[in-house]
Amino acid sequence: MIMFKRTIAVATTAGLFALAGISGAQAAESTTPVVKKVALTPEQKAAHEAAKAVFKSARADRKAAHKAAKPAIESARATFKAARDAATTPEAKKAAHDAFKAAVATAKAGMPAKPVKPVRP
Repeated sequence: MIMFKRTIAVATTAGLFALAGISGAQAAESTTPVVKKVALTPEQKAAHEAAKAVFKSARADRKAAHKAAKPAIESARATFKAARDAATTPEAKKAAHDAFKAAVATAKAGMPAKPVKPVRP
């Protein structure tokens, strides 16, 4: 009797896996057509190259602004640490932290937004 139950269990499990495999194969079939890469027209290619050049220059500008703001932020951090260590009350520590946040916000205000990478048409 135990052997009969095991045989039924194995057959049922195999049947379920077979059905799952069939349904998985049907789900894998794509109903939407696959879009192949096509050659760009000269105008599209020129526009894309121009967008890439703008992206690269914007990225270089952002890196330069970040490099320029970094010393100001490090100076503000050093000032904050000294003020925090010298503070004796929680209010003084909070004031030092607020001053640090304001200095960082001022340094980051001049930074341009992160550029968006151009997409191929």
